[in-house]
Formats: sequence, structure tokens, C-alpha cells
Amino acid sequence: MKIYTYARTAVIAVGLLGLASCSGMNDTQQRMVSGGATGAVVGTVGTVLTGGCIPCGTAIGGAVGVAGGYIVDQMDKQTKPSSGGTNP
Repeated sequence: MKIYTYARTAVIAVGLLGLASCSGMNDTQQRMVSGGATGAVVGTVGTVLTGGCIPCGTAIGGAVGVAGGYIVDQMDKQTKPSSGGTNP
């Protein structure tokens, strides 16, 4: 039951981070934070289910999530037309 206590604590902590205001952040920062939070939760749940190192899974999941959020943001910027410049 100790593993589930750790997992529950981690999920609550990440959930509280998700409630934090992101109004001062740009789109890239918001995507990286949400990706990191999601990755941390997935990493925690995955290590709880597999019996691995919970802090390690949380940290790795968070890092992968941050990287994923950055990649998604860059891909989104490439597919959107630029709003600056002149129209012919």
C-alpha cells in the first residue's frame, strides 16, 4: 500500500501544478508545462504498475513530456502561416 500512497501524492502534486495560473506564459511555455505535468503523471502511474523506481519514472516522464510539448509547439508553428509580412 505504500506504493499507492506515493502515487497518490505525486498525482495530487501534479494536479495542483496544473491549477497554477499560466497567464503570463507564451504558447511554447504553456505547452512545455502541460506536457511535463502529463508526462510526470504517466511516468508515475507506469512505475507504480510495473514496480519500478517511482521518483525515477516521474522525473523521466516529466522530462519526456516537456520535450514533447516543445516539439508539438515547433510543429504547430511550422504548419501555421505567419501573421507578419505583407500580402501581395
